[in-house]
Amino acid sequence: MMVVLGFGWAKPVPVNMKNFKKERQYMAITALAGPASNILLAIVVFFIYGLIIRGFSGSRASGAGDIFLKIVSRTATLSVALAVFNIVPIPPLDGSKILFSFLPEHLYHKLMRYERFGMGLIILFVWSSLFDITVGRATFAVRDWFIGISQFAYDLVG
Repeated sequence: MMVVLGFGWAKPVPVNMKNFKKERQYMAITALAGPASNILLAIVVFFIYGLIIRGFSGSRASGAGDIFLKIVSRTATLSVALAVFNIVPIPPLDGSKILFSFLPEHLYHKLMRYERFGMGLIILFVWSSLFDITVGRATFAVRDWFIGISQFAYDLVG
């Protein structure tokens, strides 16, 4: 969509750290908001999946029902993938802001100056096999762990 229609690229939300009393600590908390909301969304969607799968299982399943379940499942998995990807410590991703907040003051400001070059690193990272080894495996590990939420909801209905 980015190439064809010119939209679809997430732009970072501007945050003025000068508004924070404790700049680095509050920036780390602010940076956690994105991945935390993705994880919360995944938990809710996995729970909903567990609630509705019983109605679509077995002989009652239709083609539309299968498609709907796949959409719900992929929505949850995508949300987990976004959370995992966002905590990678490459600027400007949120993981870098969280990790850098633990560094000494002089190193923090020095590294944040190079944030503008991070997009090139992100592109190289995504195209490399390192992406599948780290983000891919972590996404599926977290997703498999969250499937227990679906099972809980499934048992709740049954």
